[in-house]
Amino acid sequence: MKEKPTSRRDFIKKSALAAAAFTIVPRFVLGGTGYLAPSDHLTKGIIGVGSMGRGHFNYAGTRTVAICDVDKRHLAIAMQQLNDSGVKQLADFRDLIQLPEVDIVHIATPPHWHGIMAAEAARAGKDIWCEKPMTRTIGEGKRVKEAIQQHGRIFRLNTWFRFKDNFYGMGVPVKKIKKLVDSDLLGWPLKVTVSRHTGFDWKFYWVGKENLAPEQVPAELDYDMWLGPAQYKPYNTHRVHQTFRGYWDYDGGGLGDMGQHYIDPLQYFLGKDNESPISVEIDAPQQHSDAVGTWRRIEYTYADGCKIILDGEGKDENIPYIDGPNGKLYPGFLSNIPDLENKLAAFPEPEEQVVDFVEAVKTRQKFALNEDNGHRSCTLVNMGLVALRLGRPLKFDPEKQLFVDDEAANRLVNPPLRGPWTI
Repeated sequence: MKEKPTSRRDFIKKSALAAAAFTIVPRFVLGGTGYLAPSDHLTKGIIGVGSMGRGHFNYAGTRTVAICDVDKRHLAIAMQQLNDSGVKQLADFRDLIQLPEVDIVHIATPPHWHGIMAAEAARAGKDIWCEKPMTRTIGEGKRVKEAIQQHGRIFRLNTWFRFKDNFYGMGVPVKKIKKLVDSDLLGWPLKVTVSRHTGFDWKFYWVGKENLAPEQVPAELDYDMWLGPAQYKPYNTHRVHQTFRGYWDYDGGGLGDMGQHYIDPLQYFLGKDNESPISVEIDAPQQHSDAVGTWRRIEYTYADGCKIILDGEGKDENIPYIDGPNGKLYPGFLSNIPDLENKLAAFPEPEEQVVDFVEAVKTRQKFALNEDNGHRSCTLVNMGLVALRLGRPLKFDPEKQLFVDDEAANRLVNPPLRGPWTI
């Protein structure tokens, strides 16, 4: 890792100490120079402007003032798309989060960077919009949550199905599924199966390649900074950018990519936002130490008997999405409960959520998918990935957020980061 100027490191240390002493609020509530009226756009800086990051440019109520990427080609494409010469271009995320003109930091990098960047942005007094998965490990999620709450920041995780759009194969918004679950018409405990037959593709094309041959690093890429906290591996085209998801150091294959999209809404409608499963079981081929492979089945069990089944094989074409002692729910919101729609109409609607991030930032209200429930649903993803890497069932303590009597599993909760990076 190339050394950065001392002043930059000193700034981060000083800003962390200062932020610990008081809550930093957005510029628009402070008045004076740079004041933004509440009706005006908030400013944002985007870290990672590959194809995913460029999708963050046009969110309503915000204006991009800075972008950051370790690939000069990404920066050039982004500037062309923005068509605004006033936008600052940076190569180091620490420079972006220090900019006083930035209200919100968007993080659209590979997941191995999410934890460090989110925690540092919180310490610098920025609100945060982060891509999924929230963090690559359970331990990083805990520390991001602590940093967000210690410094009074507003956090949004970028998966939206708990509050917006039809939910894949179910054909209805999650709100309607939650209303059904809350009604107790299906009974309790419930078993939910997530498979291609219930409308959820696990994207098993996100697998890594074993024994990658070293290649020349492209001139436009700062590969050492791209790796950041990940252990050093020789550069290969397949290791970076669009195909990074196939390597344990950066993500977790199809489960890392889609898991929080699929599982977070499920956690919400089961009412599990404040707890975690007590066990996870795995059925999968033995995994390579570097390259992510596929899996057949992952099963989570909660203390009350509820189960979540991630079905990678798709063995049962007729499996219900939700299976309860009193009824079943199938894709398309079909059910074996007679006259379900009329029965459901008698029950109250789920509690409203804060689903406008700009409004959440301006009013300092917790966003619908935040550092608390986002960390819990990301923990589900990461529990599955730890079991997959080790190839065996695991017991989990939801309060301590550690695996029970399993040193090898807990090493993957808090794996070492490559120096000088810490979180």
